[in-house]
Amino acid sequence: MKKTKISNRNTIFRTAENASYDLILGVILGRRHNFIIDTGMGSNNVAEMLDYIGADGKPIIAINTHAHGDHIFGNWVLENQTIVSHRLCREIIDREWDGKIKKEIDETKDFIDGEVRKCLPNLTFEGSISFPEDGITIFLSPFHTVDCISVYDAVDKVLYTGDNFGVIDGKAALWGEDLPACRNMIDTYRQYDFDICVPAHVLPGSDQPQPGREVLGLLEAALLEAERK
Repeated sequence: MKKTKISNRNTIFRTAENASYDLILGVILGRRHNFIIDTGMGSNNVAEMLDYIGADGKPIIAINTHAHGDHIFGNWVLENQTIVSHRLCREIIDREWDGKIKKEIDETKDFIDGEVRKCLPNLTFEGSISFPEDGITIFLSPFHTVDCISVYDAVDKVLYTGDNFGVIDGKAALWGEDLPACRNMIDTYRQYDFDICVPAHVLPGSDQPQPGREVLGLLEAALLEAERK
């Protein structure tokens, strides 16, 4: 994986998800905990992030931004740590593992990095959950899927938005169809004072920097265009 430090305590890790998109995972080195944003395409993705974190003695908190396989395949490596998700995410993983998710494993086998096993999140929430000593807030932001969550680091002002949207050629690509939910998502993001935004996917070979707060305007423009259709 390619790693890029984007702020004092935030580093992103980039790996191939399929032929169309690369996947972005994140590590936040907190005061009391270290956070892993999504567990990627298998055990090797998690191993690289753990190697980067090192043995500083702080507990790991992994976060699943939603139940799609590319965000949860490495969970099992952290089964003895805290794995956070929305309640719906845990329910979807449990219900769909032997069907849709195993199909996803088969469809992406050429990009699986290491071993994949079923491992459910062990700490769930409804609206939001915070780790105030670390300056981390995790909150429900459904658009791409009903269980999508976002992660905000108030110390470094970094916002991880999962699969809700991407930024391609300077425009926001909306990865959902429920336009009222998109409006709610944008309004929710406006409440957070972020300087750096981390969508979970980029085009292979692209080398664009992480968007900043201007992404809100890009989302407004994309939503307006979608409403006109």
